[in-house]
Amino acid sequence: MTGSPQEILAQVVASYDTRTRYCRLEWSETGRLTGAVLSRALLADLRGQLAAALPGSVANADDVRILDETAARAVVGVNLTGLFAQPSWLAEQLSQLLNGWPVDVLFEEGKWRFVRQSDGYLGWAYGPYLSEPAGCAFTHLVSRPEATLLAEPAADAAPVTRIPGGTAVAVDASELRVWKHVALAGGLAGWLPGPALRAFSALPDDEGSRREQMMQDATMFTGVPYLWGGCSAWGIDCSGFAQLLHRLVGITLPRDADMQFAAGKPVDDPYQPGDLLFFSETRDPNHITHVAISRGGWDIIHSSRRINGVYDDNVEAVADLRDSFIAARTFL
Repeated sequence: MTGSPQEILAQVVASYDTRTRYCRLEWSETGRLTGAVLSRALLADLRGQLAAALPGSVANADDVRILDETAARAVVGVNLTGLFAQPSWLAEQLSQLLNGWPVDVLFEEGKWRFVRQSDGYLGWAYGPYLSEPAGCAFTHLVSRPEATLLAEPAADAAPVTRIPGGTAVAVDASELRVWKHVALAGGLAGWLPGPALRAFSALPDDEGSRREQMMQDATMFTGVPYLWGGCSAWGIDCSGFAQLLHRLVGITLPRDADMQFAAGKPVDDPYQPGDLLFFSETRDPNHITHVAISRGGWDIIHSSRRINGVYDDNVEAVADLRDSFIAARTFL
């Protein structure tokens, strides 16, 4: 790195992945850093890079705000909301947040909150849709693509709300072994049929069972439309689909396809059901643009913009997929 201290600072800041690292700093003529960074560890890394590029210089960081040291805890209090690149409904949707998901509120701007998810992913959420942390412990996942919360334990009861698959709920009672009374973050409560739920204690605990369950779950989402940043049966993108299928068997994945590619364990052909196949429109492993879930070998199910949603495909039968395939990874 070369240039003035301000230019070198800008180069270091630009090297950070803004999806998981927040760094907004300025270097004054007196050698003081001002602004905010996500964590003290990130600040230490930045100061180390500055010291290496500017021998003999010391960047005073006494005025830098460390966001995670003043963060407030919250949970999503509505059934689903967007995570945006900017504090506006018109901004790019980066992802979505399901009811009950915990977030750290790092700072505020009007009614918007800049938040960090439990996996480290950053973005803007609408403040009125966040609630105080729930007092109850979540016990089950909604395992169907969608479930309707009902006011009474009867199929013809009035609906309370709709809940997308993958949402964690707290079961606090049951009736006749068919209906489960559940509570959501934000205060809503009602009844769901037992088959719509999967207890955390009953999640598959071996590789073979997880692969089998993922294939059953994947089929239920067939036809869900493609949505950039989506992660539910009301619209989903490729990496959101891969993440959701793993969540339903108790495995946490990073949010975006390139992150999943970097974090997964490499596997070779023949691929097993549940392995993830990655693609790049530029044939560059450093620029992953798509992920699909293998059904075994080159047969896949994925959420694709090309076919507008979740459908089965075969990599070798589709030129765009065949020509852009990079490699496979697994988390199973």
